Amino acid sequence: MAVTSYAIALGSNRRSRWGSPAETVRAAADALGVERLSRIRRTEALGPAGRGFANAAALLASRLEPPALLAMLKALERDFGRRPGRRWGPRVLDLDILLWSEGAWAGAGLVVPHPAFRVRGFVLEPLAEIAAGWRDPLTGLTMRQLRHRLGAGRPVDPRRPPS
Repeated sequence: MAVTSYAIALGSNRRSRWGSPAETVRAAADALGVERLSRIRRTEALGPAGRGFANAAALLASRLEPPALLAMLKALERDFGRRPGRRWGPRVLDLDILLWSEGAWAGAGLVVPHPAFRVRGFVLEPLAEIAAGWRDPLTGLTMRQLRHRLGAGRPVDPRRPPS
């Protein structure tokens, strides 16, 4: 496969052998060899995760198809000390594929674009910082536009055309 680009979300809310959650996110970005990393932000936890997160977004070039990249990301999470647990619980490292330069992908256990990225400020803020002009393949809106709509209380539902 040719080299394509991915937008990846990185998050941590537990210390690791690399240090604080922010240091863990930075170490994961280094391990991935990302092309660009947003600022690392401190954000409140959703659900039962308890402590706040260090969150960032990164751009990554890869020859891998989305399922192979997902497998690599999950292996890196395990290498960093992530263990199976409850959904939205505390974690050393969380890596998610947000966007793929080839558009949409749907397969066993993976949907790209990430189904919830449009309604999560902790994803859209760093994503708009590093890829403001990247268009959502389902809505046609840029990351900057999606972030603006979310901030204005008008998140976009990809099942309906934006107004």
